[in-house]
Amino acid sequence: MARLLILACSATKRPDPGSIPAFDRYDGPLWRTLRAADPAGTRAKVAFLSAHYGFRAASSQIGVYDARLTKDLAARMIAGGVTTCWPRPASSSQPDTHGIHAGAEIAGLTAYGAEAPAEVALVGGQVYLEVMHALVRGFVEMGCVRRDARVTVINGPIGRMRHDLRA
Repeated sequence: MARLLILACSATKRPDPGSIPAFDRYDGPLWRTLRAADPAGTRAKVAFLSAHYGFRAASSQIGVYDARLTKDLAARMIAGGVTTCWPRPASSSQPDTHGIHAGAEIAGLTAYGAEAPAEVALVGGQVYLEVMHALVRGFVEMGCVRRDARVTVINGPIGRMRHDLRA
């Protein structure tokens, strides 16, 4: 049974220079719990939601950055849906020719829907969860997440979240 875990990014990041996989870059308590619970990455396909990078596979190479997901930015992500590329251009007058969109990432993670997950876990704070829910709806419409997929939300005190993530 295919599983998808979407985890909020982390303010705590390893300071390694250059780009490294997000799975290794993020170093907050939830990411540490994930690495301890599934070090080989066999229990689920893992993706993250970032204010800077948008939705990406946890294997994506990322650099150090500092950005928070605000309600305004979350609303823009939701409005842009699965076809808006992230990161966004530095200026609205620049062409929108860089970044990756969530639809391309989920297609790669699910072999274009051939491995559509039957279970999805969303992990993060309320603003992140709003965007994650919207993206999952778009992924269902694309055929990359099963319509009958069971969606589990992991939110609350950090100790409870770490416990639920391990499970």
